[in-house]
Amino acid sequence: MAIKEFIRRHYRHFNAAVVVDAAEAYVRHLNRGGRMFLTLAGAMSTAELGVSLAEMIRRDKVHGICSTGANLEEDIFNLVAHRHYKRVPHYRNLSDREEVDLLNHHLNRVTDTCIPEEEAMRRIERRMLVFWQKADRGGKRYFPYEYVYQLIESGLIKKYYQIDPKDSWVVAACRKKIPIFTPGWEDSTLGNIFVANVLRKDLSNFHVVKSGVEQMAALIDWYKARSKSASIGFFQIGGGIAGDFPICVVPLILQDLREKCRLWGYFCQISDSTTSYGSYSGAVPNEKITWGKLGKDTPRFVIESDASIVAPLVFSYVLGR
Repeated sequence: MAIKEFIRRHYRHFNAAVVVDAAEAYVRHLNRGGRMFLTLAGAMSTAELGVSLAEMIRRDKVHGICSTGANLEEDIFNLVAHRHYKRVPHYRNLSDREEVDLLNHHLNRVTDTCIPEEEAMRRIERRMLVFWQKADRGGKRYFPYEYVYQLIESGLIKKYYQIDPKDSWVVAACRKKIPIFTPGWEDSTLGNIFVANVLRKDLSNFHVVKSGVEQMAALIDWYKARSKSASIGFFQIGGGIAGDFPICVVPLILQDLREKCRLWGYFCQISDSTTSYGSYSGAVPNEKITWGKLGKDTPRFVIESDASIVAPLVFSYVLGR
């Protein structure tokens, strides 16, 4: 039985039924000529979401992305250091001594998976510095994702690939020239490393990397250009800044620039955040109507579940697998 058939056969009620509803609405949105904007919070790259997301990008099911800085870099960390990762299935029972032991072995734990510092972070740091310094010398400035694209296209890390690059969503996005907006990039590992290099005077200033407000301006241009001819949907994995930053572009254009534009034409969020008071991640979608982000007729879905389980199912459904 195909995955799509399995889901339609078994996912009939409650949270499961929303998976089907959201996936079918996603397909309808694209079939009507719409585009889809995807946001990535949490540690989805370390969860290897690229195995399913990369094909979505290649098949033109995703047209723009907003990601935490961590998800941008961790997809590349996994690309070059996969065999050095350490899985800790008993992570719930680790003692403080065992946690310190992981620290001493330079293994940075994300739930049940440890990212190796030297083979992943330092390997990419040394190559990324080449591009930061080149831009610094030439008086150039780029967004974080543009530096990552330069790194991929240069071939400098190709010899380190430890997974099939077809399973890297960043490589897929690079080849499609899809923008990856990364608000709050400075709290990522490479963001921290960048700051350290400026303070050590290996780079002359912070302006080598374009800022968050400049990313918002670029997102405005992207949205205005693409929404003229097509409705743009919003598929949100998790919450936080990765979701809140880009969804604000519509009220910004309408209310602050005082220009006309379409509202988001579809909305779905996969989140394990329960509905709560004052929380963005736990806000019900109809609250977004009051902020001028969604309309009363916008298809809206919330799948309250683990995105590492649900997102690949939705993607498989959309891909018709």
